[in-house]
Amino acid sequence: MTERTLVEQTVEMIGQVVTIKGWVSTKRDHGKLTFIDLRDRSGTVQCVGYQKMGELTTESVIEINGLVKARPEKMINSNSPTGTIEIDVQEYAVLNKAKELPIQVEGNGREVNEEVRLKYRYLDLRRERMHKIVQLRSDFYAALRNNLAQKSFVEVETPMLTKSTKEGARDFIVPSRLQPGKFYALPQSPQQYKQLLMTAGVENYFQFARCIRDEDLRADRGFEFTQLDLEMSFVQREDVMSTVEEIVKSSVKAVGGQLQQEQFPVFSYQEAMEKFGADKFDLRTEQEKKEGLLAFAWVVNFPFFKKVDKADKAEVQDGKSGWTFTHNPFSAPIPEHEEWLLKGENVAQILTTQYDLVCNGYEAGGGSIRAHRPELLKATFKVMGYSDAEIQASVGHMLEAFEVGTPPHGGIALGLDRYVMILANENSLREVIAFPMNSSGKTAVMDAPSEVSAELLKELSLKIVG
Repeated sequence: MTERTLVEQTVEMIGQVVTIKGWVSTKRDHGKLTFIDLRDRSGTVQCVGYQKMGELTTESVIEINGLVKARPEKMINSNSPTGTIEIDVQEYAVLNKAKELPIQVEGNGREVNEEVRLKYRYLDLRRERMHKIVQLRSDFYAALRNNLAQKSFVEVETPMLTKSTKEGARDFIVPSRLQPGKFYALPQSPQQYKQLLMTAGVENYFQFARCIRDEDLRADRGFEFTQLDLEMSFVQREDVMSTVEEIVKSSVKAVGGQLQQEQFPVFSYQEAMEKFGADKFDLRTEQEKKEGLLAFAWVVNFPFFKKVDKADKAEVQDGKSGWTFTHNPFSAPIPEHEEWLLKGENVAQILTTQYDLVCNGYEAGGGSIRAHRPELLKATFKVMGYSDAEIQASVGHMLEAFEVGTPPHGGIALGLDRYVMILANENSLREVIAFPMNSSGKTAVMDAPSEVSAELLKELSLKIVG
């Protein structure tokens, strides 16, 4: 088998015969000469065939054997990394012929209807802009993983099939074939498992976690998302914030991100609301926005509880007493408000150890110091109106773990889709996810959600009603 050469390598191989493989980006016929631009993952190079290649169609996959030649000085293309050379085609083979394309793949694609782009996402992803985003995401993940490894974090995967519990959004549920009438839930987050890992003595945990929530869709939120989930034992709020800030700064810079401030400013929730009118805000000037700077800031000292929004069914279900949590029920209050929580007093005034990281007007992450003693977690659910039996049914496994030596701990979840969106200077999460859902929750390429067979419903003991 002839060894394949990548396009980017050909500039150093003048005078050599190479084998290159890729897609026909463009084709130009000039009588007996046919010029094509062949594209692979590393770049694009011009190939010239004498009385050959005239039948090729754009976006076909081909293999070329040819001589690498230096271009005449007047023919050099200074706008291309391979503009100093061309391939004199000796032999070629069509590996897969492309028929007429349903969408064109040159340009940035913004003029193409999004529904059509998602239907043919495998074509849309061939665009240079989309390739750069895919690479940016991969590089950012690598930088994060490297920085976490240097700080002795351990990567641990947690289950995708778990139990339905109260975490702030509706669950997607999965019927059990072997236990009819019972259901798994897909994880809204690894929140409980990562706390259990602290009980297990892992101390510094992380994972790139897939999270699934049945929430209303918008440009910066979907049913599925990816977060960098981490948790640390024997820490206070400032320890977690300092570690996360260092990791974020280093990783953002590794992929070319430029920071507005080297040290992230810290605002209390009250200060943020008074100064910006929201707990997610953009600190950049108009000039800094044009320059693409990233302005990070911390927000701390959030109210632990809020009055239930009666228009929000999930909140109504969670907050039986008329009170529900602002972030998640597993947070700890600030130390000076512990007694209030334990006694169920001054509910509106209890502050939590929650800390949010914001960037350019978006929430870029959120975490807290957790309740690691059973009485604190119980007290939170009591405030929300849960009976002892209901608390046991929902989080009894957590209470049991907290009674066998769980250390103080805290962590954070960083919304990686949003980070890549900001770094790529995009305005929609769908631009930075390989196969995203559309705005109505339909999957890209594959037609889902879809009906299933009557046989499968019967096997799962399910019946469609209404």
